[in-house]
Amino acid sequence: MILKINLKQIGERKQKIAPVDFTYEPVPETLRELIIQTVTGCVASYNARVRAGEDRTAPLSKERITALADLGKIAFGISYGGKEQAPKKAVENALQSFEDGLYRVFLNDTELDKLDGKIDLNENDSLTFIRLTMLAGRMW
Repeated sequence: MILKINLKQIGERKQKIAPVDFTYEPVPETLRELIIQTVTGCVASYNARVRAGEDRTAPLSKERITALADLGKIAFGISYGGKEQAPKKAVENALQSFEDGLYRVFLNDTELDKLDGKIDLNENDSLTFIRLTMLAGRMW
């Protein structure tokens, strides 16, 4: 099943949100399963990029420069401190962060607020993860 996840594009100047296709197999039945599959997929993708490295001597094409300019930042995409991440630890952190209220998840326009509550997903549904940021100052 393919779902569209709304991602904020990189860049400070422009606040673009673009849908990105994510494939889920098997189809998650609960929010917990959805978060686990999403985090596992993102960590696997990140680790693959770290392992592959990047040719730092290759020039950027005009098309690549234009695409990066649209995002608000032209860079080679080099991660100088890139270390592979542990999927299990990332999943634990994501679930704990949800329970602590650090982010919210929306399916289309409906908030998903129960980790073990059943969810009804359909092809090309829209998912949005919103990270909540604390205001400046002390909490207590």
